Amino acid sequence: MVLIKLQEQQVYEDLSVNTELNILVVDDHQLILTGTLDVLRREYPQADIIKAQTVKETLSIIQSRQLDLVVMDLSIPNTLGERAEIDSGIQLLQTLLKEYPDQNFLVQTSYVKALIRIKHEIDNHQGGFAIADKGLPEDEMLMRANLTLSGATHTKDIKTGIELKPEWVDVLRFAFEEGLTDKEIAKRMYKSERAVRTYWTKIQDVVEVYPEDCKQSGKNLRIQTEIRARDEGLID
Repeated sequence: MVLIKLQEQQVYEDLSVNTELNILVVDDHQLILTGTLDVLRREYPQADIIKAQTVKETLSIIQSRQLDLVVMDLSIPNTLGERAEIDSGIQLLQTLLKEYPDQNFLVQTSYVKALIRIKHEIDNHQGGFAIADKGLPEDEMLMRANLTLSGATHTKDIKTGIELKPEWVDVLRFAFEEGLTDKEIAKRMYKSERAVRTYWTKIQDVVEVYPEDCKQSGKNLRIQTEIRARDEGLID
């Protein structure tokens, strides 16, 4: 453990004096964005650090230039004037992980649990990848940034979360974010209603919401499923 800490500290010291880094910070909250930029500029005084506040702006920047590190929040809008949503950030990150397999990412967010939705993609990513809750102390955030820049990973914050298959997450989103019925969900997913009902039983088993328990307590099964799914970050 001491050796690992020393190695981390060496990485931290080596990268903190690097003057050739290109860093993109993505966050639509101006106060937090400014704070993150200030911290990074103090740490890398001669690095080129730029900002983006939307999905569209982020994609434009990443497609047009080489970056050493992308520091991004999950709750961002698609374009200026739109509402910031976690799903927008998750979908953006999922796209970037696929299209830029060697890119280094530091996800700095208050919605860490939501990353369980793309855990498979994160686990298979070849570049550096770390997670930093926005409540972390500055020095810990910088340590994770430096680990990411070195190509390392730090994802223990989502290792113990609930993991669902993509189609199960789709069922949750269609039901609780778009308000669709099972029949409408089946049509949207090109599945039978029976298949959708099976998905529900799988979902409820994973989030540990069972019909018999709800019946005994007089609680609604779907409502309890929604509450658990939101608590675990599976839906917004």
